[in-house]
Amino acid sequence: MNLGSESETVEFKKSTGEHKEALQAVSGMLNKHGHGTLYFGVRDDGTVVGQDVSDATLRQVASWVSDKVEPAVFPTVERLDADGGLGYIRVAFSGADAPYSADGRYFTRVGTSNKTLSASELSAMVIKRERARSPWDSLPSGRPVSDADEQAVRDFVARGGRAGRVGGGFAGVEDTLARLDLVAPDGSLRNAAVELFCEGSDTYPRMKLGLLGGNTKAKILDLRRECGTMLKLLDFAEYFVTSNIRREFVIGETGMYRKEIPEIPAEAIREAVANALCHRDYTTGTAVEVNVFMDTVQIVSPGLFPEGDSPQEHLDGTASEFGLRNPAIARTLFRAGVIEQYGTGIPRIKEACEAAGVRFSFEQTVNSTVVIFERPGSQVNDRTGSTASGAVGAVADSAVLENLDETERIAVRIARDTGRVTKKGLMEQASVGRTKATKTLKQLAEKGVLAWVGKGTNDPYQYYRLNESAHDSQLTAK
Repeated sequence: MNLGSESETVEFKKSTGEHKEALQAVSGMLNKHGHGTLYFGVRDDGTVVGQDVSDATLRQVASWVSDKVEPAVFPTVERLDADGGLGYIRVAFSGADAPYSADGRYFTRVGTSNKTLSASELSAMVIKRERARSPWDSLPSGRPVSDADEQAVRDFVARGGRAGRVGGGFAGVEDTLARLDLVAPDGSLRNAAVELFCEGSDTYPRMKLGLLGGNTKAKILDLRRECGTMLKLLDFAEYFVTSNIRREFVIGETGMYRKEIPEIPAEAIREAVANALCHRDYTTGTAVEVNVFMDTVQIVSPGLFPEGDSPQEHLDGTASEFGLRNPAIARTLFRAGVIEQYGTGIPRIKEACEAAGVRFSFEQTVNSTVVIFERPGSQVNDRTGSTASGAVGAVADSAVLENLDETERIAVRIARDTGRVTKKGLMEQASVGRTKATKTLKQLAEKGVLAWVGKGTNDPYQYYRLNESAHDSQLTAK
């Protein structure tokens, strides 16, 4: 009988007489992979040769592992029988408390060999263990509970109540945060509470949002630096992206309003931003980035996937909570109904994108993780499935542009290419003053070419976009 080949998580020993070398393999596998399997009574080539296996032998093997490996590991030790009645021993073990030593020495697994850990490797492993035991987001921030924004806490309770995950209503900031375990033993807010419920600093924004005039950062049309509470950041990021990408206008029955459908599903954008805010590495001090390029939307999260975790595992549905970086933030966002259980965010993005025919991918740079959505474009659909030219296509018609002056043409082109045009953007690209830019945009709105979007005349985020209600015949007649 042959068990196959040794690997980084499988070790064969001919007999229990080789238990010292076997323990080194246990240390190496635990430190490298967090689990492994050891066999006694099996040659290096996988052939089962067997050995005497009594209850005392099994107890002895279990004692070797539990007594000689530190921190303590409690393996599963069992006798197996091969062809011909040969007995051999299988030892299965796991642990998430690395580094592990064997007889006071530390090892790592390299192929089928055991290599002694260097001082720097051992130090890095100790730091990683301490961070796992006390994640950054659970540490005291030193900031008083009074720093938490009451409205942000109220909004959280309201969302959590709608999601059925927070009961009892709002009973005060301190009480709510204490119930969420977001107040540290010293009475200060935990770091998670600061990120979730405290306003940040203008000097160090929590999120940067950019509208780019191409597929690089060379031409910036709009740049926002936001430092609000987490739920505000999430809402604004979704608004920023959906306002700056093309939309499909689905025409309903006569007299019904057209339904706007973003070219990238809003739920996919929201999920990606939520994942970035939840699972980012907060120790880097850098901001989450949301960039709208000509052909893509990219969401950049500081930090890589934790070791042992990967985007593919999430896409496959095999991710576990072993690599959870910010458990306190994740728990709180779950209770607010923002995220579901760990490991489901990326599959949800995939499901939404597949339903909409949108391609997306992941990239990991030196120090960040990037979600990339491809922008497929837009068209107008009626309920029978036929298509008609929409406003984006209409304003590209040369007959339209011929009836506009140069500044108006520039404004239309900006709106066509980026999905929106602001006074500032028109001033920069057309080299005109504020008065001229303001007048031009108002005139285009009066002609029905552009539509104004905003909450009021003083809204700092107001802008103009192509008027989706316009048809080719209407525009070319202007």
